[in-house]
Amino acid sequence: MEVCSKTNTMYIQQIYTPCLSEAAYYIESNGEAAIIDPLRDVQPYLDLAKERNSKIKYVFETHFHADFVSGHLELQEKTNANIVYGPQAKASYPIVSAHDSELFPLGNCFIKVLHTPGHTLESSCFMLIDENQKEHGIFTGDTLFVGDVGRPDLAVSTSNTKEDLAGMLYDSLHEKILPLHEDIMIYPGHGSGSQCGKTLGKETFSTLAAQKQNNYALQTNNKEQFVANVLEGLETPPQYFPKVAQMNKQIHQNLDDLLTQSLEPISPQALQFKMSQESIMLLDTRDALEFAKGHVPGAINIGLNGSFAIWVGSIIEDLKTPIYLVTPPQKQQETITRLARVGYENVKGYLTGSPESWSATFDLKKVKSICPFNFKKLEISQSIIDVRTAGEFKDGHFANAINMPLASLEHEAKQLNNGSVYYLYCKSGYRSMVAASILLKQGFTNIINVKKGYEGLSNPNQPCCSEMKN
Repeated sequence: MEVCSKTNTMYIQQIYTPCLSEAAYYIESNGEAAIIDPLRDVQPYLDLAKERNSKIKYVFETHFHADFVSGHLELQEKTNANIVYGPQAKASYPIVSAHDSELFPLGNCFIKVLHTPGHTLESSCFMLIDENQKEHGIFTGDTLFVGDVGRPDLAVSTSNTKEDLAGMLYDSLHEKILPLHEDIMIYPGHGSGSQCGKTLGKETFSTLAAQKQNNYALQTNNKEQFVANVLEGLETPPQYFPKVAQMNKQIHQNLDDLLTQSLEPISPQALQFKMSQESIMLLDTRDALEFAKGHVPGAINIGLNGSFAIWVGSIIEDLKTPIYLVTPPQKQQETITRLARVGYENVKGYLTGSPESWSATFDLKKVKSICPFNFKKLEISQSIIDVRTAGEFKDGHFANAINMPLASLEHEAKQLNNGSVYYLYCKSGYRSMVAASILLKQGFTNIINVKKGYEGLSNPNQPCCSEMKN
């Protein structure tokens, strides 16, 4: 949690979640607080308000999020705060659908609604006017990021094309945000790694002056050129995005209840019986190296130590899939929470014991690995699969590799020969282990993971290390 601003009567704290590259905000003035774009696990916001002896008065939502299930309903239930969206927002639960330029008092400050359609039709920014009536900062959600703008292809409909939405985004930026004074603070909804944009910077807040100078999307005053620039090179969004956006428009189950029903231990013997009788997903969230040493046959490995939620949402297509977990020790609740953040609510339980005890019931499988030095010595001319995105592959890849991005691998694997040997690599080893687990589940038997990925292949003489990141 990073304190962004603090005066005698105003306090702003950013609560950043690296796994989702998501920034929520706590704003407080004279004992009243507002939360902007909260995650579903709301305890950090409640704890902060209690610590600072303040009452949460509002939950402001910049739009109906597609990349995570928001915590607005949980906060409303626990604090009786008003849920505020911008114009054109329609939900199945009570909300305040604010007017453009409407002011909401917060202690000695005000929060002003700026309707900024483009990323979505209801997208809005929230300007904080401080106790001296100065425009201090603007919470831009997915309208304006550090180094980028929100992608306009996620809310396409029969009425609005992505070009239409990109044009709206241009108007919103040039009419509502760029005319503001240049030292106003920009507090975006996401940082680097989010798939709600394409070139987000590493910083998680900035100034309007810095964005005017450095943000590629703000360098043109030509609407047609802007539209072309923001639409160029967009990767296909994760398949779960529209499903989660719909969840955020409806009443969904309380996270506390989900945890109660999901934290159910299951023995290896009981799990084996379940797997023989039902179609389930066995999700192993341990580190890739631990998975490689020994795992239950049929398990998919998506480690908690990487972009866990994003890859779960990209790979498990049905949000209602029955899921059983294999987790690192004492990580069951964290895993269930992180799944719930992206709409996966059907966790049935978690496997008890350790690999040693599992082996009495299951014939544990291993994943073969090879270090970059030994891989390059083989001088392989085929059967090399690069599971990075098409953009990463275009920027540079190992000779003779074919590109099968991880998000679509399960479907593209149908063109592979399951009797052949395949070497898999990604950036540094996280995604390639996910890919290996998918292919092993499909019946491939000769899968070899290249440790350290493309980074290792670029420097093959470096000794192999055990750390694998996304």
